[in-house]
Amino acid sequence: MPSQTLDTTTAELRRVRPDLVEPFMAAWPGARATVLGRLWGAFAREPLPGVTARQQAAETLVVTLRHGARLAGAGTCARRFADVPQDFTVAGPDGPIREPGELLAQLVLPAPAAQRLAAELDNSVVNLALARAAHAQGFVPPRDAVEAEQAVVDGHPQHPCCRTRTGMSVAEVLAYAPEHHPVVQLALLPVPADRWQGTGAWPEELRDGDTFVLPLHPWQRDHILVRHPGLTALRRTLPARPLLSLRTLAPMADLPGRHVKTALDVQVTNYRRTISPVEVADGPPLSELVAAVVDKAGYGDGLRILRELGGGTVRVAGQACASLAAMVRESTDCHLDAGEIAVPLTAVHATGAAVVAGDPVRWLADFAELVLPPALTLLSMGVALEAHGQNTLVALRDGRPVRVLYRDLDGVRISPRRLAAWGCALPPLAGTRAGDDLDALRTKLFGGLLSGVFSELVDVLARTRSADPAALWETVARVGRRVYGELPDTGDAAAFFGDTLPLKATVAMRLAAHPGKAQWTAVANPLARYR
Repeated sequence: MPSQTLDTTTAELRRVRPDLVEPFMAAWPGARATVLGRLWGAFAREPLPGVTARQQAAETLVVTLRHGARLAGAGTCARRFADVPQDFTVAGPDGPIREPGELLAQLVLPAPAAQRLAAELDNSVVNLALARAAHAQGFVPPRDAVEAEQAVVDGHPQHPCCRTRTGMSVAEVLAYAPEHHPVVQLALLPVPADRWQGTGAWPEELRDGDTFVLPLHPWQRDHILVRHPGLTALRRTLPARPLLSLRTLAPMADLPGRHVKTALDVQVTNYRRTISPVEVADGPPLSELVAAVVDKAGYGDGLRILRELGGGTVRVAGQACASLAAMVRESTDCHLDAGEIAVPLTAVHATGAAVVAGDPVRWLADFAELVLPPALTLLSMGVALEAHGQNTLVALRDGRPVRVLYRDLDGVRISPRRLAAWGCALPPLAGTRAGDDLDALRTKLFGGLLSGVFSELVDVLARTRSADPAALWETVARVGRRVYGELPDTGDAAAFFGDTLPLKATVAMRLAAHPGKAQWTAVANPLARYR
């Protein structure tokens, strides 16, 4: 991280949290190395502009660039989920490279994409160091589902922009980010009926006669609502605890059994987290469709859909405003029995499998039996879940998996042709998530569930529980073979056991002309040997 950024951050910390200055400075070298290592991983496998060749020589990865320069660094640090030492550097033409921005600059890319990503990388280092500083005391077992979400200290486990919060000051990150365990006072914005555009059942607790009350993130109130002088938030607020996604929160008293997803004009990893009118319109009907397909497939007990109950947005100049919008969904508590806790799958990895009990191979087998039959069956029926480690949660009882929860229907993709073959009708949808490109549907599911969730679980169980990775993947393959043996042959099994898996190319995506559009790269599929 450039010294100016470091100096600015420590100066602000001295004003708002002087107790964090020393832990932050201690965490900074490791945070910088982690982000550098993840960017080095992108140089190793993503279709980056300017990279022309890669060669592995013993333990050293050599990357050749378009203008002839060569970069060299530890190949182990380029691997996914690598534990990168804080003294990690990449050898460049002018000496060792320590800063992520310096490594990115080796590509010699035109602005503004490179400048934008360089700033995001710097921001990620700052916030990762802040997160680690706040957790310097080590892992604390979560007491409830919200604490399980807030236990993800490092953010996205593979993305160099794992902790990017572009637009937030240090004080705002400390006040709003889940890893800092704050209570966030959601603003409440009264919206007259003639300026409201909504779908589904808006909670009665958020109604006042003909007026709708929109929960608004306080950052959004302070930075965005001020641009709309005709709208004023109420004096009362809604206390809530932030979940893993930062802009989705669990109300503490009001709205029992519900979570609130707020619009937030802040860059978090890949996207600015507003809520489009299409998402508002499609959330409730898509929730009902997916839940109905799960029930039709016979997996309603093992896989629970956290339904989007209602959504709304303010109309500004006659148009729905993506920055003044919210969704209300079922909370995890609606699907938990006494003694159970819901844990996002990425939190299993982030906590070093501390929430896992018993034999690791048996644990993974039990989880695979819960998630693969419904997920693969739904794909055969035309519903591809975006089942990555944030959207997919496991309900644990005494550390053992008992069911799977799935949330955030915006990423689901639908094949109308497959759906119709199973006698299910596609409701009218405003978005473009319906289509019969089967490769796109398989990429959506396998890119999250296999490249993400299962890869994370195998990594952490092998690293912390001394489990054999081959035995873990063989367990997953065994369940997959059984499920596909009972389903019609649609070609999905060939992709499940194919030579490669899709992995989101996050850095290539951020450098693209349209950085919000997903890009993918291929990685070796550990399941291929078991087909």
